[in-house]
Amino acid sequence: MEDAGGADRISPAEVLRARYRNRLPRKLVELVGPSQGVVDLPLHVVWSGVSSFSLERPKACMSLYRIVLAEGQRQDLIRFLNKDLLLAQWPVLRRLVSRHLREVWEEAFPELAQAAGATG
Repeated sequence: MEDAGGADRISPAEVLRARYRNRLPRKLVELVGPSQGVVDLPLHVVWSGVSSFSLERPKACMSLYRIVLAEGQRQDLIRFLNKDLLLAQWPVLRRLVSRHLREVWEEAFPELAQAAGATG
């Protein structure tokens, strides 16, 4: 689609995909966040509601990952997410995040799509 100046417009979906792509770590092994304990998210990631999450509580852990994936910058992803926990949670987590986020992550990291396919 062209605007009045003749330039191509970018769809809102592509803007979201680009935003998520720009935040991705280069490799999943960069996700070195904790695998146990309590994680306190900073205000720039979670600005209202609960900001402290116990990784031993499955729902809390899933909420933490959903928030960080959607709102975190690259350094937040690396600091707060753990590769093994992400892979283990992905089959369920992928249904709780936006389609655009899911597509970007699964395109960049085929092991996530494989983990989802292996368990459901």
